[in-house]
Amino acid sequence: MAKGHRSQIKRERNANKDTRPSAKLSYARVSVQKACFVLDAIRGKDVTTALGILTYNPRYASSIIKKLLESAIANAENNSGMNAENLYVAECYANKGPTMKRIRPRAQGRAYRIEKRMSHITVVLDER
Repeated sequence: MAKGHRSQIKRERNANKDTRPSAKLSYARVSVQKACFVLDAIRGKDVTTALGILTYNPRYASSIIKKLLESAIANAENNSGMNAENLYVAECYANKGPTMKRIRPRAQGRAYRIEKRMSHITVVLDER
């Protein structure tokens, strides 16, 4: 058990919070593996380069991540007062979400399972 009063514990927990601007998309209808292909391409890049990469990337996940990156940039400008020219992608990752199970009819009355995977995608920016 933690020591101290509940308000003191909450105060200590909030003091360790990450203050970098970020955006998170939960339940994105794309698998983690497919999202990570796109996220690996923009990790560590500055924001304008990352937007250019995402604009011309043919993968479906790039359109989702582009909107997410634009949201993170808007959060940085409006909430943190940062300049968009100095921003870069500090962290970006995809975590596994729930899986929708579907049935595919097959020959002789059998059924195969189809798993439609989801992911939770997070983009964290920072200033150079």
